[in-house]
Amino acid sequence: MKRFYPPVSFKLPQSTSSSLIVTPVEENLNQLVEQPQSSKKQRQRIDLDSLKTDPKERLPIRDFHPNERDEIRREYLRRGPCQPRYHKFPQRDFSGLKCRFNPKWFKGYHNWLEYSVIEDAAYCLYCYLFQDEGIHQGGGDVFSSLGFKSWHKKNRLDMHGSSSIHNQAKRKCEDLLKQKQSIQTSFDRQSTQTKLEYKIRLKASIEVVRLLLNQGLAFRGHREDESSLNKGNFLEILSWYAESCDKIRDLVLKKAPKNDQLTSLKIQKDIIIACKIETVKAIMNDLNGDFFALLVDESCDVSRKEQLAIVMQYVNRCGSVVEYFIGIVHICNTTALCLKKAIIDYLAQYSLSLSYVRGQCYDGASNMQGDLRGLKTLIQQESKSAYSIHCFAHQLQLTLVAVSKKCLEVGELVLLVSNVLNIVGGSFKRMDDLRESQAEKV
Repeated sequence: MKRFYPPVSFKLPQSTSSSLIVTPVEENLNQLVEQPQSSKKQRQRIDLDSLKTDPKERLPIRDFHPNERDEIRREYLRRGPCQPRYHKFPQRDFSGLKCRFNPKWFKGYHNWLEYSVIEDAAYCLYCYLFQDEGIHQGGGDVFSSLGFKSWHKKNRLDMHGSSSIHNQAKRKCEDLLKQKQSIQTSFDRQSTQTKLEYKIRLKASIEVVRLLLNQGLAFRGHREDESSLNKGNFLEILSWYAESCDKIRDLVLKKAPKNDQLTSLKIQKDIIIACKIETVKAIMNDLNGDFFALLVDESCDVSRKEQLAIVMQYVNRCGSVVEYFIGIVHICNTTALCLKKAIIDYLAQYSLSLSYVRGQCYDGASNMQGDLRGLKTLIQQESKSAYSIHCFAHQLQLTLVAVSKKCLEVGELVLLVSNVLNIVGGSFKRMDDLRESQAEKV
């Protein structure tokens, strides 16, 4: 962790009147304050007049930049649905029944029904503007991208108009036209000073999280209300930091807006996850798509979940063998197939595959080291060069147990040591007597 996140200085920041020493955290805040607002390259605005009118020719709304989508949606809503009422609609043959699009339908569904002259198909303007992953419900995919052509089934238009997906898209369009509810409008309404204060608060929370992660300390306390004398490491360190640093003293905790303090449990978890993502990303950049070895074992904690700890070992660019923990995966089954799938899915997140594995290290369980259906064998089927090594620590434990069973003297020694530890360790008085006895001998 320290390699990827430089440790935060533990020196108390002095006030400007008493000292000119500036901590690394304050330097970061100074850079944040002095960062020019116009340093970012301005993105070229889209030409709204170039937007296609025919539904078939339009680009999917997802293909536009996220910052441009609301502006494009407003433009299409301003234009209204494409309804060529005086077009000569061609006929289609439906099992001997000749049918065509009826322009009178525009009157019944004037707010959303569109017609593509190029495709001879009907579309929904609302569903096109707010497509999402659940759009296939209620025929949304047909009316948003594929096009409706079953002219002999006019009742499908009624079904779509009453579907929940269509109504959700309709409400989103109505909210978008209300400027006070627009996210972009609300963001633009914020002053430059408000945005800067938010960034400083976020930076302070991130620095405290990094400190706790580097030291491996717990974040939360038993009680975090105002009457608590110890609110947990996160809040206590942030409070100390605010008292020591003039730049954030009036911007965090009680001085911050109640809905923008950035100290909630959810915010802490989000920052932790962001640190984890950046750390693993740095490890993957150091690996640079090279070969690696896997060390996998079960990990149990207070969550009482079956978890798989994954460690990666490889040779870095300096020629040194390094070993990094890259994640914990929750698994529902400990069979070799399930373990293999969990490892493959996790490595796939970082564009890695089992074909780059050149070593494996597990304990001696049958689901890990089995020659027929063990995890070792399954991975070697994917990569023949993935040689397996039995964990040395586990081998030492098994060796000690085997020797104690075979050799009577060793077994008696292990039993004697165990009894001494149980007897002496069970009483502080006996522990003091043992220390005094050993001190006299020395």
